[in-house]
Amino acid sequence: MKNILIPTDFSKNAKTAIDYAISLYANVNCTFHILHSTYFINPESRTHITPHYVNKVKEEGEIKTKETVSKLNKKNTNSKHNFKCIICDKKLSIAIDKSVKENAIDFIVMGTKGTTASIDYFAGSNTIEIVKKIKSCPIIVVPDKQQFVTPKQIAFPTDFSRFYDDREIEPLKSITELYTSEIKVIHINKEGSLTDIQEYNKELLSNHLNNFTFSFHFIKDNDKKSNSIENFIEEFKIDLLVMVNYRHSLIENILREPVIKKLIFHPKIPVLIIPE
Repeated sequence: MKNILIPTDFSKNAKTAIDYAISLYANVNCTFHILHSTYFINPESRTHITPHYVNKVKEEGEIKTKETVSKLNKKNTNSKHNFKCIICDKKLSIAIDKSVKENAIDFIVMGTKGTTASIDYFAGSNTIEIVKKIKSCPIIVVPDKQQFVTPKQIAFPTDFSRFYDDREIEPLKSITELYTSEIKVIHINKEGSLTDIQEYNKELLSNHLNNFTFSFHFIKDNDKKSNSIENFIEEFKIDLLVMVNYRHSLIENILREPVIKKLIFHPKIPVLIIPE
């Protein structure tokens, strides 16, 4: 049984994330936990907002969450799936972390943006904040209006600077096993050749993936790593990008680039981010 957490603010983007998760795990026994944060962003700084209004918005959020889950359960025809609601008055990142720990969550699936201006949700930068702060669970970021595409081709960028343990590689394996996918390991080649340590880590990664179809691809460094990855995604028709988020990692470097909007802020394909 998988436990999947899906934050929602009832926007179309949040619905897209729900639909993607349902399709991704169509053949897996799953409980989908639909999370809504009723946390209000600093209402004291907005003199026109009264406590009554804040309470009203929170109550409406609770009602909508329960209605959403009720509709999902009624509409559901998959005997492997069921839906539960979680309502939390904490900041979204805290609500997610709390929900992950209390419900043994395996994956978080979320959109890149929401439409609720007054409620703490993923207004772009919030997605980045969650990626940075959530260290206990892998996150799948789903693009706006994304139609489900079977993730047959998976890209996994790495600089081979460290070895990956079983826990870090497990989410990649888990998704790969669902559809017998092919993993394309990308190394953005800055040095021209690998060091002895990089060669060693490359060999360890090969051992991790030896039960899967995988290949190594070396691409030139053009100073904007996210651009290099984007080009690779288009050329090889990649369906899912997988990245491990650790200190000084490739994704950490990309998070410093303005072009991050193209990869995580406004991704063209879903992105699976695995915490260290």
